Amino acid sequence: MAHDHEHEHDEEQFITLVDENGNEQLHEVLFTFDSDEFEKSYVFFYPVGSFDDEEEDVDIHVYAYIPTEDGGYGPLLQIETDEEWDMVEEVFNTFNEDQEAEEE
Repeated sequence: MAHDHEHEHDEEQFITLVDENGNEQLHEVLFTFDSDEFEKSYVFFYPVGSFDDEEEDVDIHVYAYIPTEDGGYGPLLQIETDEEWDMVEEVFNTFNEDQEAEEE
């Protein structure tokens, strides 16, 4: 999948990914965070409508990104090292635990 995207400033945050065939796919931002250790910002997002069917697993995407001057998402960068993936997984697991605690 290509890393072309757009950011719309709205109440909810969205990213549009463009695949290798030029098809646009709208994704909703789940959350973002910054890592001092890796000196990068990260964004977690999923295809819009994914949570409509609670029976189906949701594909969560995560990329590093370079913030733009206006606070948007710059180029999306793939995560390349195991150490970086371990850190991202730990942050995501903590996010999930916090969400589950809020639902109780």
